[in-house]
Amino acid sequence: MSDRLVWESDGRDWPNRIASRFVVADGLRWHVQQTGQPVSEAPALLLIHGTGGSLHSWRDVAPRLTAYFHVVAIDLPGHAYTSAAPAAQMSLPGMARALGALLKELGVAPTIVVGHSAGAAIAARLALDGPIAPRALVGINAAMLPFHGLPGLVFAPIARVLAGASLVPRLFAWRAQDTASLARLIARTGSTLDPAGTALYARLVRSPGHVAGALAMMANWDLDPLWAELPRLAPALLLVVGSQDATVPPDQATRVAARVPGARVVRLQGLGHLAHEERPHEVAEIVLGLARGLNIVTPLGGQGLNSSFIDGTA
Repeated sequence: MSDRLVWESDGRDWPNRIASRFVVADGLRWHVQQTGQPVSEAPALLLIHGTGGSLHSWRDVAPRLTAYFHVVAIDLPGHAYTSAAPAAQMSLPGMARALGALLKELGVAPTIVVGHSAGAAIAARLALDGPIAPRALVGINAAMLPFHGLPGLVFAPIARVLAGASLVPRLFAWRAQDTASLARLIARTGSTLDPAGTALYARLVRSPGHVAGALAMMANWDLDPLWAELPRLAPALLLVVGSQDATVPPDQATRVAARVPGARVVRLQGLGHLAHEERPHEVAEIVLGLARGLNIVTPLGGQGLNSSFIDGTA
């Protein structure tokens, strides 16, 4: 069993493969997909997946946005086909700096950033630290609230121990060979995926290198500084929440929105943590509705969602 996924074999049928390229920035070899309009002719939109995921999670969202944007999706450091990184780059500020370097190398300045789970925290950190100055951030089941009390005392130390144990990723990847175990893992997010979506996650979690990347990210994660700085977040913030999210409690969005001036929440009934994979058309229309409301894009056909679908009261 190879530690890392191999693009030539594991990625032979990867979603939207035709748009994939590999770019070196900040000492890492990044897997990037760029689709849609030329970057010189349309606003750029950046998609950031969460811990343990990959850009495959946007496979059905990205194509729905390409008529309006230059769309960029990336694999985070240590995840899927992007190379592993030292611990300093796996922290929230380190990951934001590395991603900022990649965007500079690509010549892309995102107008909108969409982040899923921990990807939303990276988006906020990027905007706060200045590598990018987007007009809007969209967090899908955003993981932006620090662990406090006993979970805060236990979670990071355990993650560090697991990340430092070389056998743990291999044991996890071996356990993921059991299809039933993987199905239970996905079900615990509150989401239901089709067989194709489940198979893609199976390919990821059966790679010890990918598991090691996710553990390293969790081991170096600290959201307290971000939480303290959220009130000065400049871009418009829209939080999209799946009502059945069993990974990030839905009520966290209310607390985050109350901390960021002007932040709004839209709730999607019946969806879990992987809401953007369950109903990609709906998530894409929410993004387009926000972009139209801010006059970032103009309609090119259907009406999509408008601001009346967004609950400004959180």
